[in-house]
Amino acid sequence: MKKVLLAIVIVLICIFNADLASALQKKKFKVIAFYTAKSDLAHISFVHEANAWFPLMAKKYHFEYDSTSNWENLNKKFLADYQVVLFLDTRPEKQEQREAFQQYMENGGAWMGFHFAAFSLNNSAIPQNWDWYHNYFLGSGEYGSNTWRPTSAVLKVELNHPVTSGLPKLFKAQPNEWYRWTNDLRKNPAIDILLSIDSTSFPLGTGPKQSEIWHGGFYPVVWSKKNLK
Repeated sequence: MKKVLLAIVIVLICIFNADLASALQKKKFKVIAFYTAKSDLAHISFVHEANAWFPLMAKKYHFEYDSTSNWENLNKKFLADYQVVLFLDTRPEKQEQREAFQQYMENGGAWMGFHFAAFSLNNSAIPQNWDWYHNYFLGSGEYGSNTWRPTSAVLKVELNHPVTSGLPKLFKAQPNEWYRWTNDLRKNPAIDILLSIDSTSFPLGTGPKQSEIWHGGFYPVVWSKKNLK
């Protein structure tokens, strides 16, 4: 199960507050994971895997892990009890939930998001228009395209970081659907790119559409953000 989960973890977007990270080393902390787990079978499967794997890690590394599908809990009072927030498969859609999350992060919270949690298409039926989240917080902007079908890729460690600690410089990830974003993260000084797709992975994807097969380019898959204020 740990091996399967890693395939999804490598496409997370992570944001940590430096002062918070230091504090977490000194005391046991609590993590809350929000999820939806509807419609997409791959996302549902990942949520089930995550909610089985993270409690094992919590026991091993001495932290508390809770999860909820009730996004109404994304409010100031509820979040005050947690040091880390996870979005497993999507992000909040109600304005009051978004405002509570932004306040939580700007006040020193920490967050990890996975895959579809970063998805944005402003011309889609899915409520979007969260400029702070997609363009400032994540920095990635809108979804650009993705590879298909799910394919293994060789990933390259771009930077030494607690997230990449213990990883070899190059390693092969489990089959995945890889995303491209509209913003070039290399141009954002507040972002540290941690993992990217190595050039030995190309061509990446099997189609059937040629647009679903990548033949080159730079594609970050894990990054961190700092300096939220």
